[in-house]
Amino acid sequence: MKQFPEGFLWGGAVAANQYEGGWNEGGKGITVSDCARSHLDVDVQDYKKQNEVTTADIEEALKTQDEVYYPKRHGADGYHHYKEDIKLFAEMGFKVFRLSIAWARIFPNADDATPNEEGLKFYDDVFDECLKYGIEPLVTISHYESPINLVLNYDGWYSREVIEMFVRYCEVIVDRYKDKVKYWLTFNEVDSMIRHPYTTGALIKDRFPGKNFNEVIFQAMHHQFVASALATKIVHEARPDAKVGCMLTKLTYYPYTCKPEDVLQAQQDMRSTYCYSDTQVFGEYPAYLLSKFKNEGINIKMEPDDLKIMKEYPVDFVSFSYYSSSCVAKDDNGLKKTAANTNVAIKNPYIPSSDWGWQIDPIGLRISLVDLYDRYRKPLFVVENGLGAKDELVNGTVDDQYRIDYFDAHFKEMYNAIVEDGVDLMGYTSWGCIDIVSESTKQMSKRYGFIYVDCDDLGNGTYKRYKKKSFDYYKHVIETNGACLFED
Repeated sequence: MKQFPEGFLWGGAVAANQYEGGWNEGGKGITVSDCARSHLDVDVQDYKKQNEVTTADIEEALKTQDEVYYPKRHGADGYHHYKEDIKLFAEMGFKVFRLSIAWARIFPNADDATPNEEGLKFYDDVFDECLKYGIEPLVTISHYESPINLVLNYDGWYSREVIEMFVRYCEVIVDRYKDKVKYWLTFNEVDSMIRHPYTTGALIKDRFPGKNFNEVIFQAMHHQFVASALATKIVHEARPDAKVGCMLTKLTYYPYTCKPEDVLQAQQDMRSTYCYSDTQVFGEYPAYLLSKFKNEGINIKMEPDDLKIMKEYPVDFVSFSYYSSSCVAKDDNGLKKTAANTNVAIKNPYIPSSDWGWQIDPIGLRISLVDLYDRYRKPLFVVENGLGAKDELVNGTVDDQYRIDYFDAHFKEMYNAIVEDGVDLMGYTSWGCIDIVSESTKQMSKRYGFIYVDCDDLGNGTYKRYKKKSFDYYKHVIETNGACLFED
């Protein structure tokens, strides 16, 4: 009988900044995401305008208690609904639930003298609720949750001081939750620093006048690499059987044609993503990234022990997000473009697209799994994958057969990668297993979940939960460990 390996970790994923809400409750400080304004009048494929942030924008955000145009302040109101939600996840049969800890719930300003006990107690309760149902928490330590104080009174992750603050935060949460959490991720989509430095690195360009902003970004990245290695060290010392992973945005690129120039461009673009996971897996900067620094005059300041720390504490596994693939060409003039996860690339004429332009490519997931496993020879974990769509609630449910079709095709390709290609795949967590505020466009109407949340783009609604048709589908997949995928 065809089914996934015994012990395969099926589940779902959210992030505190998109799910929790409760932005000014329980002693929580304000984060970069709390100050990220929605732009509902901007094209959903215009990522630059959607995500561009200035110091003036932050100052404006801090003057208001508004939750309409700052939708991450309310999210899916998981802060008040987590018990109900985890019960629903348990009903689906989740083996694992990926979530993040909001740094500002623990240290409201990052540089606080003592942690916030109310925030620590909140996550105690969340993890206890998971464990009550036999669900393993998979915890992202930093998922676009930097306290806004790091932007305003430091230089974000460009500041060396932030490493110390982050290490202290890690020491507190790991010591507190070591008996409850076995699986950890250090930084969500660590490579996204280059695409949206504000949410990933607490960096705003106008705060670095006269500086090469690319150098600022890579310096911040270096500090995160050191911090990630130290976090891995902390986890392993606190709980030797714990596993720590890196997390990569898997932007899978195909050459638009077989012209050697296009093939080379695709290779170069893939390297521009892989350089981050290469560093975290192998514990050293790859030669091609060092060449980039040299060729572009980027000077990274390092402390004497930085490279030693990075080498001694690499990650145990590689996790990644995969939503779609894209095409690239050396010369893309006149070629049709479309959106993908935090980027815009050439549209592939052979595959369909979602309502938001993201191309649907299940085979691309298999290709990604093979590429990553061949490259790293470490266990893999798909921690984000799913379909953002315009769901319609009718008679208390959503007929989202389109989402079922999406998952069905992707799960089969995961199986093929495991059985035919020999990939060691630990598990799978669907992104936005319950409807949350989207990262790229700050919309609630871009829904990913198996569970519908009654809330619109302006925050209006009851926040009541409803099971979609896909809820029962995923429940059946989990209870059969994927065997139902191959039934006639």
